[in-house]
Amino acid sequence: MRRFLVLGMMAVLALAGCGGGDEVQEISAPNLPSAKDSTFVYLHHLGIVADWDPASSYSGEVVAMENIYDSLTTYNPRTRRAAPRLAERWQTSPDGKVWTFTLRSGVIFHTGRPVDADAVKASIERTKRMGAGAAYIWDPVQRITVKDPLTVEFRLEYAAPLDLIASADYAAYIYDTRAAGSGDLKKWFQAGRDAGSGPYTVASWKKGREKELLLRAFDRYWGGWDGPHYRNIEFRVTPDPGRAYRLLLSGEASYVQRLSPELFRRVSATPGVRTLQVPSFQNLLMLFNTASGPLADIRLRKAVQKAVDYDGLITQLHGAVAPAPGLVPEGLLGHTPGLTQKQDLAGASALLTEAGYGPGGKPLRLTLTYAQGDDDEELLVRTLKRALAELNIQLDAKAMRWEEQRDQGRSADQAKSHDIFVMYWYPDYADAYSLFLNFFHSAGPVSSNLAYLKSGDVDAKIERLPSLVTNSRSSAEGAYADLQRGLIQEKAVVAVPWVLTYRRAYLGNVQGLTDNPAYPGVVFVHELTPGG
Repeated sequence: MRRFLVLGMMAVLALAGCGGGDEVQEISAPNLPSAKDSTFVYLHHLGIVADWDPASSYSGEVVAMENIYDSLTTYNPRTRRAAPRLAERWQTSPDGKVWTFTLRSGVIFHTGRPVDADAVKASIERTKRMGAGAAYIWDPVQRITVKDPLTVEFRLEYAAPLDLIASADYAAYIYDTRAAGSGDLKKWFQAGRDAGSGPYTVASWKKGREKELLLRAFDRYWGGWDGPHYRNIEFRVTPDPGRAYRLLLSGEASYVQRLSPELFRRVSATPGVRTLQVPSFQNLLMLFNTASGPLADIRLRKAVQKAVDYDGLITQLHGAVAPAPGLVPEGLLGHTPGLTQKQDLAGASALLTEAGYGPGGKPLRLTLTYAQGDDDEELLVRTLKRALAELNIQLDAKAMRWEEQRDQGRSADQAKSHDIFVMYWYPDYADAYSLFLNFFHSAGPVSSNLAYLKSGDVDAKIERLPSLVTNSRSSAEGAYADLQRGLIQEKAVVAVPWVLTYRRAYLGNVQGLTDNPAYPGVVFVHELTPGG
């Protein structure tokens, strides 16, 4: 899976500090936008769009794409199941290898062409053929057959939860493959055009500008526009957290994606502003180099695991993160209580001594890379350095831009290899399968398996997951628990310091805003009501 650009962006989402400038007066009724002002202003820390092609898009533009494009299904966090979107209903064969989806009638793309079974087949086949971004989600699909204009059948090579896969936040978009006519469709998209069927369409795109992207209502949207709705969405790039805070308090912004603990505390006490704090599916991983260097010794990996001050970090981050229950966050299939890690410096010292290191033994030097600009990761590094120093270990940590960190980790040159790679993960769809497949399944060349793990036993267990999820959820739960115990406790290839808690702030007259952890940072604006 090529999730690195997304993860790199997610790794620096935390807005830190308050910035300069004078304090803003409390927000009040006179400067709250009225219901007639139907533009929802979304403040983002980074540039919005890196790739306009819905087949290969795999970055922060998800916050816009989910308002432009539809998938066959969507994920319902309350039921923890797939729910209808373009598909009204679906059914599967007893063996989980044949899935039949029935589409809504009368749906059209922004180009004016119908969203029918042929369009579904064409878009998914193009996404599969390109093999970019998260296209791997369609790997189980062997053949797609149009049964009639509103019915499409998928035959799979192996059983897989296709209803859930079809709700993915990337690569699941259905789009008009004929939008460019006889021209190059990818070039057509990259000019800032769209071919979706969602509630909004691209009005203007100004890459590199603060007001980067404006979406306008698509009047023929199948979901309708009865009642009050936001007719426009403006995405503004606001790197300075203090400025974002002031824009919200002045009423110029509708929504800020994430705030530092201090800013969140301040805005929570501000009249006219609402806050939302919800658990996420996003956790921080410390991946250990199992193939070369000092951490090829499992005793040293276990010692580093035990050196992390898990509880202390949770306390210092003041509610912005929560303890990690193993590798699978709560709310996802495979969540296994009882795998939360704890600091044990005495145990770490004993393991190091056994290996010839530790206090009184040989000095040990380890390298670590992490995301530049992420204050939370910086805190992890500082506390880990102190703990390891007490154990006679020198930690050489380097903050890097995501692309550089990723490329160094992927390098075939072992001299460039890290000992510890710190990064965030969240699922492409609401299942932990992508975590295990991409981070712990043997791979060559290395893409996401930055622990460089090669284990036939682990590979076989991972490969069984889709069929188990489809045919026996209880068996899948057991398989996920077994994998996590093996990777964390037995093989010690990873430490999981925390799960991120999403903290949002938005104007008090925005009604109906919720947070779906399967779509990080996405506000489904059509579902909101302005005013109130």
